[in-house]
Amino acid sequence: MSVKVSVLMSVYDPHPFSQMEKAVESVMGQTLTEWELLIYNDGSHEEYRERIMRLAGRDPRIRYLEGRANRGIAYGLNQCIRHAEGKFLARMDADDVSLPERLERQTEFLERHPEYDYVGCSAFLIGGEEIWGARAMPERPEKEDFLLYSPFIHPSVIFRREVFEKYGGYSLSRQTLRCEDYELFMRLYNSGSYGYNLQEELFCYREDRESFRKRRLRFRIDEARLRARWFRILGLGGAKGMLYRCRPLAGALIPPRLCHWMKRYYSRENGARRWRKDIVI
Repeated sequence: MSVKVSVLMSVYDPHPFSQMEKAVESVMGQTLTEWELLIYNDGSHEEYRERIMRLAGRDPRIRYLEGRANRGIAYGLNQCIRHAEGKFLARMDADDVSLPERLERQTEFLERHPEYDYVGCSAFLIGGEEIWGARAMPERPEKEDFLLYSPFIHPSVIFRREVFEKYGGYSLSRQTLRCEDYELFMRLYNSGSYGYNLQEELFCYREDRESFRKRRLRFRIDEARLRARWFRILGLGGAKGMLYRCRPLAGALIPPRLCHWMKRYYSRENGARRWRKDIVI
């Protein structure tokens, strides 16, 4: 069977492992069946290595790759891209969930709309075992949509494989650590490669208190520098551009608990659609 979609997943010591099991099962349950899942083990400890390998053995369409040293998600994703055989390349993280029609709906869109190089979607927001909200993404992102944050939920996006062949893969620079996707999407936009967001929730994106704890000060400083560079390239200047360049640093002053509460409030109060009660995480 030919491969239509290569799903790219880079993992390091996935904990709790049950979340990765659900992520992989969500790929196995797709209505589109012509997929392969490339799992790159980015130097996980032996305990996790053995569990990842057993999980990869559950379906012949899953391909296991590994590196002996932990080199970061950008390196792992670039390895997946190098080995991928699909016409389309889909992102997926080990703690998120793809709803059953995700791959089918997004690839159908790209086949009907050659003017777009990649497509994301809106998403349900999950924490623990519950769906607590939803996030609607801008339908046709313009450069101003990069001011607040990336206008694409990275693990929800499917790319044409030619995107990486023409514009290169993920940056391995230390300055892009934890914002590799933001850099990629700004680079693509600046090169004339545009994306679209389906206005339906085809994905469950994990955003809980632990997610905010990972955003350490040094990563926020690097993101502020990244914003300064790319906002200048994209022509996002003036007082507004300057204000949003400093947004990561302002975020560092907000405790993770409060930041998480603010996100939940924003999701509930600013037009997010009601989440479906039939979805079980």
